[in-house]
Amino acid sequence: MSDPVRRLPATIDDDRPLGGLDLTATLAAGRPVYARGLLAEASGGTIVVPMAERIDAGLVGRLAAALDAGGITLVLLDEGSGDEVVPVALADRVAFRIDLDGLAERDRISAMPEPGRSVSGQVSLSDLHLEALCTTALVFGIDSPRATLLAVRVARAAAQLAGRNAVTDADIVTAARLVLMPRATRLPAPPDAAAPEPPPEPPRPDDGHEAEQSDTDTEVAALTDIVVDAVQAALPADVLAALGAGRTRNGTRTGAGARRTGMQRGRPLASRPGTPRGGQRLALVDTLRAAAPWQRLRRDGTSTRVVVRRDDLRIRRFASRAEATTIFAVDASGSAAIARLAETKGAVELLLAEAYVKRTEVALLAFRGSVATLVLPPTRSLARAKRCLADLAGGGGTPLAAGLTAAHDLARTARTRGRTPFVIVLTDGRANIANDGTASRERATADAKTAALAFAAERVAAALIDTAVRPRADGAMIAAATGARYAPLPAATAAAMAALVRGLEAAP
Repeated sequence: MSDPVRRLPATIDDDRPLGGLDLTATLAAGRPVYARGLLAEASGGTIVVPMAERIDAGLVGRLAAALDAGGITLVLLDEGSGDEVVPVALADRVAFRIDLDGLAERDRISAMPEPGRSVSGQVSLSDLHLEALCTTALVFGIDSPRATLLAVRVARAAAQLAGRNAVTDADIVTAARLVLMPRATRLPAPPDAAAPEPPPEPPRPDDGHEAEQSDTDTEVAALTDIVVDAVQAALPADVLAALGAGRTRNGTRTGAGARRTGMQRGRPLASRPGTPRGGQRLALVDTLRAAAPWQRLRRDGTSTRVVVRRDDLRIRRFASRAEATTIFAVDASGSAAIARLAETKGAVELLLAEAYVKRTEVALLAFRGSVATLVLPPTRSLARAKRCLADLAGGGGTPLAAGLTAAHDLARTARTRGRTPFVIVLTDGRANIANDGTASRERATADAKTAALAFAAERVAAALIDTAVRPRADGAMIAAATGARYAPLPAATAAAMAALVRGLEAAP
């Protein structure tokens, strides 16, 4: 009999994975009758999870616990388009990551793992090989110990498939390329030729142990260098560029709004006890499931009616993603405003081109002289944005406090509309116009800091891009008071600015 293979949809009911009350059998028998769960049915086999990037947090916990207990093989199908990724708790527990982009259909089928295939038996692995895998994981910025443990299992499997009873250097390289390479978050640090040599240690009595330890360290270092070079050589060119820029291989969540729970639409969640009112809907099946175990006690005589009480009522719930609104607050003052505004206009146009896919609106505020002006209300219309951006002029003082206050008010308005605001402030941080319109750098800086604290108080997500040619402490101070991420960017093209904004949106 072949090992069972089960599909687990992302929208599966809560009781199906672990099993629960069989409603039909319970009502017929008048006593609780329980059904086996999908995890029990797939014991010793494989569970395939389509749309794994949309799994609910409760289901993630159940699958992670089942993997830790052993007995199942998990295949996750990541069908996200870049704004959704497989939960970390599951991605950390699977050994192999197969990228099917660019492959023909026949090649995709042959690249899929064979369900249910396992390797048994004992294969020895030396401390030297284990230390080399651990060191390689640290070199590539992999801080999860599960990655190394999975690499150990893969190395043993590679040795056994080759008919060996001990792991060799080639098996370690194979395991590192298969398991550690897809998890890399940084490139190995280049050797520092200018680093001073450490002072020689005072001589100590030689009992042979130091020499043996030194030889072991040398062997570990040599093997680690071989493994690191092999992994780095196998990294695709685009991944090398991404890692060099400080980004990981995981997909980003750009443009995704905050998760929210509602009673009308979205992905179904577990029901909760309550009385349906105010537009809430009754979860009929869950209500009957809650009432079924008590029917024998509630029925009188030969009645076959199902008796439902107030405590049995369950309400349906749904989860959805709030749409996002990206608000640009641009410093349009000073002699450098023309170049800065040109970059910003290009960046806004690039981001608007992606707004429809990401469910994102873009707004633009400009502050100069003594006021802040809403140049572009929240919109997805690229034609409207171009018309508004064309009329944007620069020059005058820097009313940073007015700009921050206007951006905060617009973010609050977006929240009242059920959207998730994200504010991008582009400024050199050198405020010189106070709230009352007077030209005082000290008062302007104090007013800007007060306005920035409102962001932190209401937890409005924000980022400050310092456009000064020589970034100073002013911009970093305002960013810290705002609770925003700080990114100095003295000079950049529109494409580079748009890429930076995407990275700031995606950062946790």
